[in-house]
Amino acid sequence: MPLLEAAGISKVFGKLTALDGAALSVGEREFHGLIGPNGSGKSTLMKCLAGALVPTRGKVTFINTDVTSLTPPERARAGMSLKFQITAVLPLTLYDNILLALQARSSLLDLAFSRSRGRLHEEVMTLLLQFRLADRAFDAAATLSHGQQQWLEIAMALACRPRLLLLDEPTGGMSLEERRVTGELLQPIKQHCSLVIVEHDLDFIRDICDRLTVLDQGKVLASGTVAEIQANRSVQEIYLRRA
Repeated sequence: MPLLEAAGISKVFGKLTALDGAALSVGEREFHGLIGPNGSGKSTLMKCLAGALVPTRGKVTFINTDVTSLTPPERARAGMSLKFQITAVLPLTLYDNILLALQARSSLLDLAFSRSRGRLHEEVMTLLLQFRLADRAFDAAATLSHGQQQWLEIAMALACRPRLLLLDEPTGGMSLEERRVTGELLQPIKQHCSLVIVEHDLDFIRDICDRLTVLDQGKVLASGTVAEIQANRSVQEIYLRRA
């Protein structure tokens, strides 16, 4: 049984059909990439999965539960976490950004009496170490490079221990070295978390993903392993056509 399944997803904005019957299936501990030309519907599908948009038609199932109409916070409580493309770290230290993300799991009583800070210290530092940010723990998040801010946000998204992480173009604006490191940082989460990622860097997504789904003009053009997608003539044609 898939961890996440989206079936017949359509999204209409006035006279514009952004998605037209799109489908996606993601297994446990699977890294699944969403690719396609600009305007193909990738980010719209991602928002429908996350609850930022409600599909005009279709159904999203997560851990055997229909979540199509659930809000993003409700999906987060069910085990889904999302990081959009635009960086949105808080104007605090790296440590406090991670701490606040972890405290989302704490009870109001713990928060009221500040019981959680000491208890969560080890988890904060473990996440910062995992994303190569521990030496910057008490620096302001605003002093990080763009790539490091993206890593901090991914760490924050993982703080709630999701079963599924949704990433929308996480390497946008990164240097080649930062992209390489991002791939290395994501690999270990496969032990406990599935990933759906929208990405324009085909080399990056090919290196980390198990399966790919290709969208074109709001429809699924192809879905399969990386090797199958690379050999697909229809996929090759749309990239040549849009190049």
